[in-house]
Amino acid sequence: MLQQLSAEELPKVEREMTTFIATCTTHEELKKSMLYSLEAGGKRIRPLIVLATVQAFQKPLTPPVYQTAGALEMVHTYSLIHDDLPAMDNDDLRRGKPTNHKIFGEALAILAGDGLLTGAFQLISETTLNPAETVLLLQLLAKAAGGSGMVAGQAGDMAAEKQHVSLEQLKTIHRGKTGALLTYAFMAGGILADQTAYVLDQLEQLGEHVGLAFQIRDDLLDVIGTTEELGKQVGQDEKAAKSTYPALLGLDGARQALKAELQKAAAIVEQLTEVSEFQPQIFTELLELFALK
Repeated sequence: MLQQLSAEELPKVEREMTTFIATCTTHEELKKSMLYSLEAGGKRIRPLIVLATVQAFQKPLTPPVYQTAGALEMVHTYSLIHDDLPAMDNDDLRRGKPTNHKIFGEALAILAGDGLLTGAFQLISETTLNPAETVLLLQLLAKAAGGSGMVAGQAGDMAAEKQHVSLEQLKTIHRGKTGALLTYAFMAGGILADQTAYVLDQLEQLGEHVGLAFQIRDDLLDVIGTTEELGKQVGQDEKAAKSTYPALLGLDGARQALKAELQKAAAIVEQLTEVSEFQPQIFTELLELFALK
């Protein structure tokens, strides 16, 4: 089910993004820089979650769904461009290709990220959703991406370099850095599927557990994965003396923490089966993506 959704529906999200970028700026080099990172590939986990959530509640996948999913991926791509900059993680490789600033220079890379971020809000604002839904999606995206979400998490992650932090402090950092946009993906899908406040609360909790699982898995793969598998340089966390789950808990402890977060996520999926129209299969398949094979 999830594989079919990815094969048949994600290309529609891709078209929404590339069509928007093609028309949102007349500056050709800026456009090239934005598209370079947007079209570099990646798993498209965040837009896939949006689509999967809507489908899990048996609602149609409409143009506003594709646009919202595309806007979220644009925000994520902006964050990667800026995260790779010399002032941040100073990475040369992303998704198997040279990072944006290596091709276009730091200044244009920063501006490409700025364009993708601001463009995401424009794209959602141009949907045919009713005003209340539009404002809610915009408000939650701003919160997830900004100073109480991803940006705060990034700042916390940088501040924790070469520092010893507790497990709770590490979770707080990653709820923002990684979890905020993943949580938004579930909640946006719930809003687009016209779900109740109760369901949205469950989806928010689900997103928080999935976000932590995603980060723990990413931390583990930076230790045990390869550059060829991941499309980015491995061992960067240790090189930058970052605070990570393997560094704090050891490899076995990090594996157990990943398993625990996925079990909590699965328990919420089970609770959602109380909602009459909810079909859990696609969420069950989704959680399997975050397990360490």
